[in-house]
Amino acid sequence: MATLFTKTKLYLESNSKIWDYTKVELTDNSDGNGAFISSWSYDIAEPTADQIASYETAGNTEEALQTVLNNRANDYPSIVDQLDDIYHNGIDAWKATIKTTKDKYPKWVI
Repeated sequence: MATLFTKTKLYLESNSKIWDYTKVELTDNSDGNGAFISSWSYDIAEPTADQIASYETAGNTEEALQTVLNNRANDYPSIVDQLDDIYHNGIDAWKATIKTTKDKYPKWVI
């Protein structure tokens, strides 16, 4: 299930806005009811529950992609190590190293 943050961010982007922490605040009172928009100061209407719910699938896709990108970033060698690999072993060896991580965390699964 996509987070309220992701769904709200997608709602804003679909209305040509960007997330701004000074214009929206999400709160979770830990009362079992989940997160909600507690403050909204954009020049567009605050999204209704139905509008937020309509971003569930897109939000799941966005979060899955972000997980893949985070996993790749954590798995790739450092830039210093990558440059050293290119210097000592050439571009083709470097590509093989990078491909291992890309194959381990494919985007197409999303």
